[in-house]
Amino acid sequence: MRIRATVAAVSGALALSAFAMPGAHAAMADPSYKADTAAVLRAAHSATPGKTAFRAAATAGDAPYALNATFSNFKIAKSVKFGIGGHVVFTASYTMTHGADVDITATDFVTGPYIYRGSFDTPTNMLFGDNPATCKVTSATTAACTGKIDVYPGEGDLANTEAGTWKGAALAIAYNGQDPTSSTFDYSKVGYADQGNLASTLVLHNSMLTADASPEPVKKGRTITVTGKLTRANWDRSIYQGYAAQPVKLQFRKKGSSTYTTLKTIKTSSTGTLKTTTTATVDGYYRYSFAGTTNTAAVSAAGDYVDVQ
Repeated sequence: MRIRATVAAVSGALALSAFAMPGAHAAMADPSYKADTAAVLRAAHSATPGKTAFRAAATAGDAPYALNATFSNFKIAKSVKFGIGGHVVFTASYTMTHGADVDITATDFVTGPYIYRGSFDTPTNMLFGDNPATCKVTSATTAACTGKIDVYPGEGDLANTEAGTWKGAALAIAYNGQDPTSSTFDYSKVGYADQGNLASTLVLHNSMLTADASPEPVKKGRTITVTGKLTRANWDRSIYQGYAAQPVKLQFRKKGSSTYTTLKTIKTSSTGTLKTTTTATVDGYYRYSFAGTTNTAAVSAAGDYVDVQ
């Protein structure tokens, strides 16, 4: 789930209801849990210099205190690809170091990973997990934590302009017995810590590629025509769209072999289509292969078998 941290607001406050915060103990996030944690994050960032994207509704005295916790050894996949729908889940792990006065085993202590786009002070989007991170105590002041990040591309979690490098971050909240549903809830008694720029990952458009070699069968020495199309996920429109002007390799694998050899490289048309010719020599498989870019995932088409007679 995401927070799209733009200055545009709803009734003077960021629309954070879609935010799902990882926690340490809850089995699954529920609407009240999401809303309560989002409110703490909003209050903390509203009171932080530079966090202008979160200056929403926190009044004087409504800011959490700085929790004595830091994060390191953050590990996440080098890249993650996203289509136009479904539910994509990936894992992040990290070490949390905290003061001796911070009880991370408390039932109302929460922590979790997230990724963000843009700068840490003024992110344009952040993606969190639906469910809590879990932590294993490794010493009196450290813990090894693992959490999931949940993304729903078909529900507006990503925009086309957000493909590319994202940074990893982690946070922790100590409620210290404060009940977010109570009229006496006091933000100033809640501890909050977060830390960014812990790692980076590439958020990529998923891509699809086809190949069709004809005629089948074909006489040796005759011309084979190979057509295909390269498309990638358009998150803004929730469709797969032709990817224009991209270099794609035509490859061949001889029958009985496991290795593809590149025959030539051509570029996709303005609509992502491919068409080229080659000479039939022996039985085997033809395919197109795309190496990917910094914002689009690599992909290879399934091989199309041609019987050479």
